[in-house]
Amino acid sequence: MKHLLSTHDLSIDNIVAILDTADHMTEINARPVAKVPALRGRTVASVFFEDSTRTRLSFESAAKRLSADTMTFSAASSSVNKGESLRDTIETLSAMGVDAFVVRHKSSGVPAAITQWTGASVINAGDGWHQHPTQALLDTYTITRSFGLKDSLQGRSIAIVGDIKHSRVARSDIDVFTRLGAEVILVAPPTLLPHNIATWGVKTASSIDEVVGKVDVLYMLRMQFERMDSGVIPGLAEYSSRFALTPARARLLSPHALVMHPGPMNRGIEMVVDPSDLPGSRILQQVANGVSVRMAVLFTILGGGATATLQQGVDA
Repeated sequence: MKHLLSTHDLSIDNIVAILDTADHMTEINARPVAKVPALRGRTVASVFFEDSTRTRLSFESAAKRLSADTMTFSAASSSVNKGESLRDTIETLSAMGVDAFVVRHKSSGVPAAITQWTGASVINAGDGWHQHPTQALLDTYTITRSFGLKDSLQGRSIAIVGDIKHSRVARSDIDVFTRLGAEVILVAPPTLLPHNIATWGVKTASSIDEVVGKVDVLYMLRMQFERMDSGVIPGLAEYSSRFALTPARARLLSPHALVMHPGPMNRGIEMVVDPSDLPGSRILQQVANGVSVRMAVLFTILGGGATATLQQGVDA
């Protein structure tokens, strides 16, 4: 696998293999010195044209723990502000010896375009409304390992609540969750659902109250105000009254249910309850698992993915 642009690039076997590799990375991250030489001599460049905290730092931590060299590109302080094109930027960085680009951009399709301008690998860290494949992988890893599963979500029900229409996380999660056998229920007002939702192989609900006590996973999304037109919802108070996780609703969750969120949270809008008060909250675990999963992705792409090579890197 040279690139990771979309969850659709991954077969079920690919997904399972990456999650299995993430188990090894989780073991590495539990060590007093969480570092191995598996990618020594490789260079990973983070190229972010959108603001990010979790994803950018997660990838940089992952690369450093595998002993890769790292470069960080920030559009706000770059020659892009002097008129340099995206292609020129990528070709310039490639000439510095980059082995993999981790790319985030507000426009869908940019990571795929970049593959035409460099011989390096390209990993999509989020492009517009389109895809966020490593988020889907870390979410799947969090759910499966929380329930003691390995390669299937068969029999599990997952409700994704909120701004589905503008969410690349939702699109990526839905693809992986459904292919692994989960029942996925999308909970949102009609204006925040994609127009072609009938083709997605999911169910829908018009209020969080319809699902909160019935599902194995409650996955909350933030309102993406930066990507939406005005008027898609009557108002935040009305939205929260139907779709927010409140203390009263949290008390209705099944004892085994997980609560997840990709971050950042809009507290008081979709999350009225403090997640730290919820026994089933996996929000911080998602962050920790993100490093392990992104280590697994980087190793799979840059390290060859062979078990023997991995074991050498882990044992070293």
